[in-house]
Amino acid sequence: MKTQRLTISMIVLGALALTGCGGTTAAANKVEKQTFAAGTTMERLATAGTIRIGTKFDQPGYGLKGLSGKPEGFDVEIGKIIAGKLGIPEDKIQWVETPSKVREESIIQNKVDIITATYVITDERRKRVSFGGPYYLAGSDLMVKASDSAISGPESFKDAKLKVCGGIGSIDGDKIKPYLADPTNQMVEFDVLSKCEDALRTGQVDAMTAGNSILDGMAASSKGTYKVIGKPFFVQPYGVGMAKGDIKFCEFVNKSLKEAAADGSYERAWKETAGKGLETVAKLPEPAPCS
Repeated sequence: MKTQRLTISMIVLGALALTGCGGTTAAANKVEKQTFAAGTTMERLATAGTIRIGTKFDQPGYGLKGLSGKPEGFDVEIGKIIAGKLGIPEDKIQWVETPSKVREESIIQNKVDIITATYVITDERRKRVSFGGPYYLAGSDLMVKASDSAISGPESFKDAKLKVCGGIGSIDGDKIKPYLADPTNQMVEFDVLSKCEDALRTGQVDAMTAGNSILDGMAASSKGTYKVIGKPFFVQPYGVGMAKGDIKFCEFVNKSLKEAAADGSYERAWKETAGKGLETVAKLPEPAPCS
């Protein structure tokens, strides 16, 4: 499948595109009035004039609740772009916190309309929900204390004394487990990554795993406390989650992302959030087939 054929060279973009600290709000979303076919999700949302978007509240550069009390970051800006294409202004977006472990359930239980929350597209998840995008390619990586010399990559966890933390339901935790000598005792999981960072800081674990761009933001915010290993072990295509089988909405999302890349709003969203202060600019990947 297309998502499985993404090459390791694509990870390099994610690895190079180190995130800065969160807390920066990109420009207000561009609102476009359009007419949609009756009975479509687009028509329903445009008529309602509001949309529920799931995102994370603890991810620097992607979805972090700032001083405004609202989430800020690249995932958030992607959500705003899609809302704007529906004719929905930023102040009519309802942001719903969706940690990794509740993302599919939030869609299936109709708690959100879409999710933009570093949501990695996988075949297993596609059995339950549909995805637009991907809108960014990252890679699963490891973060350790800056003074650490025991961990050089996932292979280091052949040492059963070393522990790693990941988010419950995250693809990173699933993909690191085959490297562990004793997964039951070496793997620690929490509902939000901020708890993993606390566990790393206090020495309860030796490393934490997440998308490299997320970890880069955390490391940058730590002011030298942490470092990212920089050896991605799994490609992460971030997608826009939505109800299973909503092909027309998926195609609309992909069209919206393509237009945002063409008019520069995608690049601005990146530069003002996760890519702030970086020379490398994220490029919109080719969309996967809607299903």
